[in-house]
Amino acid sequence: MQNELKRLGILTGGGDCPGLNAVIRAVAKTSFNRYDLEVVGITSGFRGMIELEYFLLNDRHVSGILHRGGTILGTTNRDNPFRYPVGRENGRVVYGDVSGRAIANLEEMGVDVLVVVGGDGSLSIAGELYNKGVRVVGIPKTIDNDLSATDVTFGFDTALHTATDAIDKLHTTAESHHRVMVLEVMGRNAGWIALHSGMAGGADVILIPEIPFSYESVLRKIQERQSRGKNFSIIVVAEGALLPGGQHVYQQQVADNPLLDKLGGVAAVIGREIELRSGVETRVTVLGHLQRGGTPTPFDRNLGTRFGVKAVELALAGEFGQMVCLCGNRINSVLLSQAVARQKLVDPADELVRTAKAVGISFGD
Repeated sequence: MQNELKRLGILTGGGDCPGLNAVIRAVAKTSFNRYDLEVVGITSGFRGMIELEYFLLNDRHVSGILHRGGTILGTTNRDNPFRYPVGRENGRVVYGDVSGRAIANLEEMGVDVLVVVGGDGSLSIAGELYNKGVRVVGIPKTIDNDLSATDVTFGFDTALHTATDAIDKLHTTAESHHRVMVLEVMGRNAGWIALHSGMAGGADVILIPEIPFSYESVLRKIQERQSRGKNFSIIVVAEGALLPGGQHVYQQQVADNPLLDKLGGVAAVIGREIELRSGVETRVTVLGHLQRGGTPTPFDRNLGTRFGVKAVELALAGEFGQMVCLCGNRINSVLLSQAVARQKLVDPADELVRTAKAVGISFGD
């Protein structure tokens, strides 16, 4: 297969995260230095495929980017070639399947194998392209750490450090003012960032989508701390945590495209309710996109590099329709169809949850 391949294409889709540039660098340098392959950088995710926006990467493009957050290729989470905006009708966006055009553009770019770096949405699209005959290799990327086929996704460790650092800073002001501090972190429907950062930051309450909570239970924890002279509390809330009534809180909902719905604002609702019920001054902090930015940790740089090298090796071996993954300490691969089959959510009986409860952290249950 190696002799048949001349040019790889790479795109980054979905939300950005620290470590993407490490992947791009690894794919490019491995291709240049070891296999004498060309690499096309497709810009702005799948939109670059659809609109024929790309450039030929060289060593200068990938020099000095290992430590940089974001992606030099740009990204978008709105442009699906199987459901792409093609016009408007009666004031509403009309979507169409332009995947044939996108695939034809790959051929015009001279791309023999497409490397897609993304989360479950982008990798689902990659799987559909593979089913239509495109040679595809996937690389998992998300700060949410919610892909079941890999132990860890790059970007998660950096986001975790950002969230933990925020909790550390909130501790001092919470203690000084005798307040309840509520911190909202990302994660969509998975509570991994909230769980890990809450444990590492010494939170008193962690609220995650996988464990229903009640205000009464949260208030008991705050009151129990007050009875021991602890006149402040730290609450970490995942953006996808369900309110006691069972509903999500959204900052945006799109009627004709639920994939564009944006979670956010649950901490504000919880904070208001806690202050109203307890009489304790409560403040809310939403980390938002701070978790997506910044310099990647050494772990994320190394994991992204390992993923990038493995993706090139899979391409040269002719193992298409695969996603690279971390299993224990080894980099392996799994079918794309299996990689996106289900979300990896926190098991309420998980050892991490039991450990947190053992040291006194409440999950509001």
